[in-house]
Amino acid sequence: MTAEEATDDVFRALADPRRRQILRLVAQEELAAGEIAGAFDVTRTAVSQHLSVLRSADLLTERRDGTRRLYRANPDRIADLRAALDELWASSLDLGRRLVEADRAAGGDAQGGVR
Repeated sequence: MTAEEATDDVFRALADPRRRQILRLVAQEELAAGEIAGAFDVTRTAVSQHLSVLRSADLLTERRDGTRRLYRANPDRIADLRAALDELWASSLDLGRRLVEADRAAGGDAQGGVR
C-alpha cells in the first residue's frame, strides 16, 4: 500500500463521527473495548466494527490483557495524519497567496474589484 492509499484509508475511517469520538476517547489513555462501548448508545457489535475500521487504518493499537482487548490511539499514525493535514493546509495557503498576487498584478484589488 502506498503512503497516499494509507492516508486515504485514514480519511475514510475518520469520516464517521463515532470513529472520531472513539479516537478522542483513546487519545490519552488505553481503554478496554467494553469501556469504549459504554460511551455510546449503540450495540457492542457496532462499536467493534468501528474499532476494526480504525485498526485497519492503523489509527489504533490493540493490546490483549487476558480476555480483555485494550485500545489506544497510534501516535505515529496520528503524527502522519497531522503532517498530511499540515501539507494540505500549507498548499492551500500558498495557492491563496498566488491567486491574490495574480489578481493584484492584473490590476484588481484583494476584494476582486478594479483599481
